[in-house]
Amino acid sequence: MRGAGGSPGGLGEFLMGLGLIVVGGYLLMQQIMVSSGGWSLYGYDAFGLSLIPFLLGLGIVFYNGKSIIGWFLVSAGILIILAGVIANLRVYFAPTSLYNTLLMLGMIAIGVGLVARSVREHEAAPPPSGPGSVQS
Repeated sequence: MRGAGGSPGGLGEFLMGLGLIVVGGYLLMQQIMVSSGGWSLYGYDAFGLSLIPFLLGLGIVFYNGKSIIGWFLVSAGILIILAGVIANLRVYFAPTSLYNTLLMLGMIAIGVGLVARSVREHEAAPPPSGPGSVQS
């Protein structure tokens, strides 16, 4: 039977490593706080400006559903709004103890090491020797 990465063996290491990565990543993500700020351009609220291409394109598409310009404006408007939301996010790492931080990052590092080790070629186990073993 082939293991992780098509190499013999390593399936247990792969599953254990993947589990550590998932748990460590989950715990790390629980410590990250995300908030958003206002959209501002030279001190003024700029969110309304991002709606102009979207609303203009929407009106053109409802007037003529085959309008390439209308569909372009709708698509560009959605991309501008999405980029604006992402650009105005503020990401903070919530206060936690050094122990918890090292535990989370350690789990991820150990998991990555186990996954990387699992896809390497493993040595085949030597045949058993002793009473009751068949020798050729």
